[in-house]
Amino acid sequence: MEALKPVRSAEAERQRRYQQEGFSVLWMLIAILVQSVLTAALVVGLPMVVSLLDFEGSAGMMVAIPVWFVGGMLLGMISPGKTFIEPVVAAFLVAIPTVFYLARSQTVRTMPLFMYIIMAAIGVLFTLIGSYIGERIQMGPPPKQAES
Repeated sequence: MEALKPVRSAEAERQRRYQQEGFSVLWMLIAILVQSVLTAALVVGLPMVVSLLDFEGSAGMMVAIPVWFVGGMLLGMISPGKTFIEPVVAAFLVAIPTVFYLARSQTVRTMPLFMYIIMAAIGVLFTLIGSYIGERIQMGPPPKQAES
């Protein structure tokens, strides 16, 4: 029976350490909540409180990209296991209404709609980078290689 078990090398285990094994709907919902609250608070709410800030149009997208990066990093750090796809899906779902809100509210700093879509895609990419960094922070340093 022992002969039938797959043999995993140490190298394969090290490479597998950074791979996500499944998709958690619960953490996707938590990620949607976190990303939408952060986006709404900083892109919409902060200019209402501080009148000197005006995140309309392109400036709003320039603020949303680092917000999604930080949201992805926070979710990567607090979520159990390896979950870096869930924040990306959440950022994509939050980016859709954000793009339409900012495109409709633009007055002075105008951009064509395709630029909003490109910036949203960049924001989703930065969410992936942030969630991967958060997972790496959560996992700690890689295990030491055995000397052979």
